[in-house]
Amino acid sequence: MKKITIDENRNCPKCGIIENQVKKGFNRSGTQRCQCKECGKTYTMDPKKRAYPEETRQLAMKMYYSGVSGRGVGKVLGMNKANVYNWIKKNELIVDNSYETLELDEMYWFIERKPRTKTRENVYLMAMVSRNPRQIVGFDAAYDKSPDRIQQMVDAAPSAARYCTDGYLGYVDVIYPGKHIRNIHNKNDTHTVESVNADLRHYIPILARRSRCFARKLETLRAVIEVFVDAYNRFGRAKHHYRQFRQTGEIPFSVVDFL
Repeated sequence: MKKITIDENRNCPKCGIIENQVKKGFNRSGTQRCQCKECGKTYTMDPKKRAYPEETRQLAMKMYYSGVSGRGVGKVLGMNKANVYNWIKKNELIVDNSYETLELDEMYWFIERKPRTKTRENVYLMAMVSRNPRQIVGFDAAYDKSPDRIQQMVDAAPSAARYCTDGYLGYVDVIYPGKHIRNIHNKNDTHTVESVNADLRHYIPILARRSRCFARKLETLRAVIEVFVDAYNRFGRAKHHYRQFRQTGEIPFSVVDFL
């Protein structure tokens, strides 16, 4: 028969009673287990914390955003790679969905054939990009660039304090949740989205200016851009987190690594 002991440091976490608490073996980690004779609750007196310390988490994320794979981080730190990916996912969920500045711009292209018009366009690619972090928060590919279509893109995207556009008149008839800045003189307010347009033409062969390869259908073009936007945004988030740990130096990964 087990001896019933009284210990001020041993009380049941369920009913709070100090009396009638007995020892009941050890856990696999070596900690003492106890049982309450009043309610039958089995508990550990001094449970060991199984969670990794915050310093280990920060080091793992720093290594990951420096270009080390999740498997490599796990091998170096002696942990499961699933822990690393779970920390990365939770860290990405902290990113705020509201943006300070969004830039809008459109570029023309063609589907199936080059029309005989002056610019030869028959389709437009419209993009809405955040400055910091650089993310493509909205895009559309259509045969027109009407204010109604731009309005749908603005309504579907997160709100921002400022919306910057060029001198295209279609942006004037759009209702923005924030302040609209229309610059008809230069590209100072739309430099980020212009850079993203250049990336689209650089990384997507069917958008290259000197290429004979182009999409046969509008749905094909939309699908290609959707895949690129997903990879581009993941690259932007990784670059944003990398800059939080290291302000200078070349980023050890590129958007190609996320495609």
